[in-house]
Amino acid sequence: MLKRLLLAVASTSLLLTGAAHAQESADTSLVLLTENFPPYNMAKNGKNFAQDENIEGIAVDIVRETFKRAEIRYSLTLRFPWERIYKLALEQPGYGVFVLARLPEREPLFKWVGPIGPDDWVMLARADSKLALTTLAQARKYKVGAYKGDAIALSLARQGLEPVLVLRDQDNARKLVGGQIDLWATGDPAGRFLARQEGVTGLKTVLRFNSAELYLALNREVPDEVVARLQAALDQLRKEGKIDEIMARYL
Repeated sequence: MLKRLLLAVASTSLLLTGAAHAQESADTSLVLLTENFPPYNMAKNGKNFAQDENIEGIAVDIVRETFKRAEIRYSLTLRFPWERIYKLALEQPGYGVFVLARLPEREPLFKWVGPIGPDDWVMLARADSKLALTTLAQARKYKVGAYKGDAIALSLARQGLEPVLVLRDQDNARKLVGGQIDLWATGDPAGRFLARQEGVTGLKTVLRFNSAELYLALNREVPDEVVARLQAALDQLRKEGKIDEIMARYL
């Protein structure tokens, strides 16, 4: 009799715990923040402030579908500057920010869902180019286009290259196909997206010289069960090929 009673109490406890977790998840509503970072996150009007349906991009579409699958509510705001939204996600319970490179020094600061996509640094060449690089040093003998003030351009300069700089990165796409530069140092997939906006397609990657993965970073107070549900939903989207489908719409 005592054994049956203990089993009944244990079963009831498990049911109550499960119900509590389900209620916790149902009550969760996250505040998601992002910035203009084409093609991952963009305001439809091109400005530095937008909310909910007025925001688009690869990461935005992936995050929306992930939260829909996980049945977790959220609000979405795009704003400037990046430092402000990063600080809010770091300090405010229930907040998250995307897309964020998952670096070792950031690892303990957030709870992570991803990866959503890559943020690589690449050298692009024309489709008919015969160039083949294995090291960044080999690019010194060529005219390399880059975006003035960008981290990629600054990194190249620190490593002894002298990139030809432009005020808009998309101008490098036209310069590349026009033969004014041999290589375009840019981000991937950002470079391909900008090239497509200029009517330039078919560029090929001849060197990948830096690589990072981009994530949704959530405040440490977000419940583990919520993070797990989001990760499971994202993993399922990737398994079904939905991530590739979303990327193909923009690239």
